[in-house]
Amino acid sequence: MRRPLVLGVVPETLRAQFFDAALLQRLERTAAHSAAAATGCTLIESLTAVPADLDLSSVEVLITSWGLGPLDAATLERLPSLGLVAHTGASVKFLPPTECFARGIRITQAGAAMARPVAEVALAFTLALLHQLQRFDHSLHSGGAWAEAAAARTQHEIFDATIGVVGASRTGLAYVDMVRALGARVLLYDPTLSPEEACAAGCESVPLEELLRRSRIVALHAPSLPETYRMISAEQLAVMPDGAGLVNTARSWLVDEAALLAELGAGRLDAALDVFDEEPLPTTSAFRSLPNVLLVPHQAAGTREGRLRQGEIVVEEIEAFRAGMPLRHEVTATDLARMA
Repeated sequence: MRRPLVLGVVPETLRAQFFDAALLQRLERTAAHSAAAATGCTLIESLTAVPADLDLSSVEVLITSWGLGPLDAATLERLPSLGLVAHTGASVKFLPPTECFARGIRITQAGAAMARPVAEVALAFTLALLHQLQRFDHSLHSGGAWAEAAAARTQHEIFDATIGVVGASRTGLAYVDMVRALGARVLLYDPTLSPEEACAAGCESVPLEELLRRSRIVALHAPSLPETYRMISAEQLAVMPDGAGLVNTARSWLVDEAALLAELGAGRLDAALDVFDEEPLPTTSAFRSLPNVLLVPHQAAGTREGRLRQGEIVVEEIEAFRAGMPLRHEVTATDLARMA
């Protein structure tokens, strides 16, 4: 009977993305040092099909990934020794955390590792929309005449362009640094940030409507909260100037998709999107046929480097937990209200 100290519920397709040989060795080392009978690290596909020779009562650390499903009371009853849930992703609301907190279980997550790749994709989206690459590409791929393909809207440089950023998240601030380095002027809307804090980040703090009205590109980086649901609706989209672009690598929660499709279908705005209300995006979705939309299948965070950083954060947090040291990426009950 195997009695692991650390249990990783990570599908085999994701394991190599998060944990290379060196990280797996570190996991084994930190799980091997135990005064209890439990020892070692075991990786399995799911908690619904646990191998018969695996004793879950010894598990002190649980590594989670996407698709795990909730850790409900019945599941947690099978993990009586559990002290830490280390999530390889960002949002931990699926767990749900309150059930874990009630049992004294601590939670940590690896969202910090995703900020850089998502910000880079948001930057790539921004440059593509400014230079009308989505329209050129669609026209040429669909067999349009050369002259017709070249007759896109006016192209713009990012230097001295006004870029609006909605949400001073880790990713939002990483994106701010990138576009500012290329000479953009940045407007920032985030009600949790003071004008002085926005200024320190090199941004001008403005109300949302002003940001939408003044920006050539609007990049969304806000969390999923009750107050952010459909914060970009038909009314907000109507404020954006003709030819402006919307970048969303954050959450579809933030945007009224029907209203956005109406504006895009009319050709007034452009968009670059990594997130959608329905995923996978149906083959019949109107988004797929629009020439002024750049689409990515929710892969903005999917770099090799970023995935390994996620795994490294998880391993570092487990090492800190086992050593009785502070956790750098712990999610508390207070944090939870502001998390996506």
